[in-house]
Amino acid sequence: MTTTPDLTLADLHASVVTAAAAAAEVLPAASALEAGTPVPGDDWASTGLAGAVVAELHLPGAPRIAVLVGSDLVEALAASPLGGLDLAAATQPALEAAATALGTGCGAAREVALDLVGADLGTPFTAVPLLGAGLTAGALLFSDAAATASASVQATVAPQPTVPAPARLPQRGIEMLHGVDMEVTVELGRTTMTVRDLLALSPGEVLELDRAAGSPADLLVNGRLIARGEVVVVDEDFGLRVTEIIDESTAG
Repeated sequence: MTTTPDLTLADLHASVVTAAAAAAEVLPAASALEAGTPVPGDDWASTGLAGAVVAELHLPGAPRIAVLVGSDLVEALAASPLGGLDLAAATQPALEAAATALGTGCGAAREVALDLVGADLGTPFTAVPLLGAGLTAGALLFSDAAATASASVQATVAPQPTVPAPARLPQRGIEMLHGVDMEVTVELGRTTMTVRDLLALSPGEVLELDRAAGSPADLLVNGRLIARGEVVVVDEDFGLRVTEIIDESTAG
């Protein structure tokens, strides 16, 4: 890892561990995670991990960070009763937590192949393993530019008292996903139009949908129909009163 005249290797290690610990608090996992000892990217092996997501930091040069996760999370997302869920969306809060600890924000996460993470980071990088139940359950990877920026921020911030993290019960399968944010959509109806008709739209046009007035609206998660209900108004905002939960045998 490249240092600057004012930052020691210990400073850089402390900063990336702080960021990795912040990510570990919110990353979906089967058990509580803790940050391990940083290692140079050249010495890092992702053996046993199954998925990777990268995001750009809001810093000059857009340095990047990545989170690697194990097969338990990847499989839980794929087997969700809400349909296959997106790994990037599930890990975005962890990347944002790490970015906040680095003193900045980050862009939208995107999934990449495990064997391309190093190339995607674009520079030499440092890896901090995330340990759960004594085993490597994931990792945070920091480009050297990200690590240096983090250390610079940490050097100017007064130390804060350490507060023990609350104990987290072991989780399995779908329980790992209970804290994952999902985008929910309410659909009143659909129609099809030609490009010509779309380009001819103007204010005041009325589009006829494929649903009769008074019919229930659909509630979708990741495009998957999970419920139907009645559109209501709550304090001048629209809402949906759920009247029916859809299972696979009745969805259509």
